[in-house]
Amino acid sequence: MISRSKIGRDKAEAGFTLIEMIVVLVILGLALGLVVARGPMRSRGMQAAAAASDVAQALRLARTRAIAGDRQVEFTVDLAQHSFRVDGGPPHLLPPSLGVSAIAASGQTLGQRFAGIRFDPDGGSSGGRIELVEGRRRLQVGVDWFTGRVRIADAH
Repeated sequence: MISRSKIGRDKAEAGFTLIEMIVVLVILGLALGLVVARGPMRSRGMQAAAAASDVAQALRLARTRAIAGDRQVEFTVDLAQHSFRVDGGPPHLLPPSLGVSAIAASGQTLGQRFAGIRFDPDGGSSGGRIELVEGRRRLQVGVDWFTGRVRIADAH
């Protein structure tokens, strides 16, 4: 038979002490402080891949606008400012750590600073390629001149 004093003692010993709770809160606070101080985890390779994806998406948008609007739409890259824009819209900035270069048709460049890719209402384009470089990683976003198809390639 179990005595009542034994049952009462088990209930009193159940749970956490104040010191145990304080230790857990201090450990959680230190972990949170490390995460906040370091910031979110970033990879330069992933940053380059995200930028290439953004450029490809904007090129596809330009092609879609050209077909839907039955008019020519221009995609422009500003190499000096590390930015691009679709149809004269607001500029989209690329990370400053990326190297950016472009190859465009002869009529689609303006000096060494601007390069453009024109999309026609039939889906075709002037063609071109935009290259993004981050360290050893080299990504090329290419546009086929005949079909206007946009592809991302990892150029080692």
